[in-house]
Amino acid sequence: MAYRDEKLDEEKVFKDPVHRYVHVRDRVIWDLIATPEFQRLRRIKQLGTSYMTFHGAEHSRFNHSLGVYEIVRRIVNNFENRKNWKKEQRLLLLCAALLHDLGHGPYSHSFEKVFGLDHEEFTRKIILGNTGVNHVLRKVSASFPKKVAEVINKTYGDKLIVSIISSQIDADRMDYLQRDAYFTGVSYGHFDMERILRVMRPREDQVVIKESGMHAVEDYIMSRYQMYWQVYFHPVTRSAEVILTKILHRAKALYKSDYTFKLRPQHFISLFDENVTLEDYIRLDENVTSFYFQAWLEEEDDILRDLCERFLNRRLFKYIEFNPLLHVKEMVELSRLFSEVGIDPEYYLIDDSSSDLPYDFYRPGEEEERLPIHLQLPNGKLKELSRQSDIVEAISGKKRTDHKLYFPQDILEALPDDSQQKQRIYEILFQ
Repeated sequence: MAYRDEKLDEEKVFKDPVHRYVHVRDRVIWDLIATPEFQRLRRIKQLGTSYMTFHGAEHSRFNHSLGVYEIVRRIVNNFENRKNWKKEQRLLLLCAALLHDLGHGPYSHSFEKVFGLDHEEFTRKIILGNTGVNHVLRKVSASFPKKVAEVINKTYGDKLIVSIISSQIDADRMDYLQRDAYFTGVSYGHFDMERILRVMRPREDQVVIKESGMHAVEDYIMSRYQMYWQVYFHPVTRSAEVILTKILHRAKALYKSDYTFKLRPQHFISLFDENVTLEDYIRLDENVTSFYFQAWLEEEDDILRDLCERFLNRRLFKYIEFNPLLHVKEMVELSRLFSEVGIDPEYYLIDDSSSDLPYDFYRPGEEEERLPIHLQLPNGKLKELSRQSDIVEAISGKKRTDHKLYFPQDILEALPDDSQQKQRIYEILFQ
């Protein structure tokens, strides 16, 4: 029997709090899960610094990746014998679902911003490079790793396959909304996924939804909207992200200035030099990062030491509503006042904004085409979701942005009460 068709002697299952069980029968999937690159995802949190806000949010990219695989496995089972579904694409889709987040680094998006990295690019490199994952995929066929990478990068020729992994209603979103809601303990992210899976239909270039399932999709979109503003963009989580980002900026700046670390930050050197190799990247996880943060508590540099202590012991920055674009003069003055009282504004006065589009469909002329959700009418014709749903129409294309200004209130409070700078800082911040 060819490796691509090989089955385990008996089905393996992972007990899962969201999907009850994750079922594995394909030898290829079982072997991929066992690779070092996939096991590394156990050591990377799905929600970055959200555990600072929601103490249950300790789940990993490993959990999520298995969950996406399980949803796709169910979709594939439902599509069997349906028109437009090609059975030979089954294994490709399952592998892409399992491996879609393979390239995430520690604290994912914060690391990417500081070091100019792209987790999708590293996913591609892991799949195509000299790795355990590549070795398993090549046993299927020499061209198979490239096909898996193309599905994840959304460049694969069969757009139906791509849409199941990445679209406005895909397996990735359906897993993380429910999983993140479960582990954060909130009620916003729950929706009727079983109903959505039952009304999904394969078309030539994308998955569509039977019109009778429209209300389940409305619920899914509203769940996504609520999760972004109540969980993903929570200001306390963002405060922790700000400090984390500044730790990495400070460590890099010290390295560039030939500062002598008490413990050489070996795992970060190629990142600081902006010449990170795949091998160095794979070695990084949140355990390694935490080790260095602990070590940096002993450093001579006051800023690095203070930021690490804040992050590790959750002494986060305070925040206020503040749009720097509308308060340019105040921002300039605050920066000057912070400097005058000995607080470095580069590390202790940070504006941060978050924005989200709960549902955005393609409009001609936009740079990036966003594939809309289509409903399949009883006569077989398609209709874009917001044209049929009043709820979705009300939020379509409406971008919401939230601005915050973060600062260490404890340091400000420690300034002498008769300090003119302190009085003026308070006037601007709390007017």
